[in-house]
Amino acid sequence: MSGPLLWRAVSSAAKSLNVAQILLFLPLTLSTLSTPAFSFLSLCHAIHAFIQGTLVLLWGSPNLSVLQLPIHPFLLLLCFNVFSTNVNPWILAASRWWAYILSLWGPFFVLLEGLSSLIVAQRLGQMGKRLIEQADSEVYQFTLLVAAAVTYVLSAYWCVAAYPAAASSPLSSTFLGVALTALVFLTFIGFVLKKTNIIESSAISLFIAYNLWLCGVDQNQAYFFPEVASSYVPLIGNLKPHFDALQNFVTNTLPKPLLITLMYRLTILQFASRILPTIGTDNWDSDSNTEEDRPASTLIRILLNYRQLLFVNVYSHLLLLDHSSAVWWRWANVFFTLVLWGVELVVSSDDDVVKDWKVE
Repeated sequence: MSGPLLWRAVSSAAKSLNVAQILLFLPLTLSTLSTPAFSFLSLCHAIHAFIQGTLVLLWGSPNLSVLQLPIHPFLLLLCFNVFSTNVNPWILAASRWWAYILSLWGPFFVLLEGLSSLIVAQRLGQMGKRLIEQADSEVYQFTLLVAAAVTYVLSAYWCVAAYPAAASSPLSSTFLGVALTALVFLTFIGFVLKKTNIIESSAISLFIAYNLWLCGVDQNQAYFFPEVASSYVPLIGNLKPHFDALQNFVTNTLPKPLLITLMYRLTILQFASRILPTIGTDNWDSDSNTEEDRPASTLIRILLNYRQLLFVNVYSHLLLLDHSSAVWWRWANVFFTLVLWGVELVVSSDDDVVKDWKVE
């Protein structure tokens, strides 16, 4: 037993180290070289992640997480050596095209974040309902009511605190008013139809406050990256200057909202990927009710094999994000989520009717 447990621990440590290398090497390249060099390294990481995900899908061996440990330093050294001399025009063209592709995927990442947030909010509401039904205790009911009330208060405070910066134009102020009004109306509609509860509604209110705060971060410094010199030096033999530049980049230049956005987006996507295979299990045929036999589970399992590719693309896109255009996509994300929530409240079946305590 100790052998498999030890190897599992080594495999988990290797996965964490791989993630840490990507988190470190991409901003290191952006801070010490240039945007084309960063795009080239991101492209290399994406190709490697696609190959690695395909091998996991076909082979499924935990050895792959350990075997790919030296790949990321090799790609970093390759990028620094390529951009230390005259760069091949084909490489520059590939870098520009990859940066353009990442910009096209931006709206997809934002809308996927909204969809995942809605799925997680609904699952939280379902979990609260089941907890009350199974425990049949007023203690759990009171605790969940207090937690939902605290979430509402925190969301309201967050909106008030972020309003002066986020409502920089009459249009933004109008968007905020429409979003909050839609939240209130959809909440009451869900209560009347008995298809939602305060846990789900409070989670969505927190999601709206989070997006409002992101719209109000400093537009001059939130996603600003300094220009670097055009003459590059190799990585080996100059590690200290490069890492000094990285430290200055992370502490003084790399926007903290970007890191928060990255962590939230990846976390919410991970939670949603775990929830999707379980949707509709109660209505599935009893002879094939195992999660592995369901088509949704199979599809999600395949997509999860490429989660490193998604991580590289999301991280690279956030590092290159243009804040002015991101604000409008944030509002689109909010209204996209509210519209989906409203449609779900109207078209969902009456089999999962909530109990009276949720609307009292």
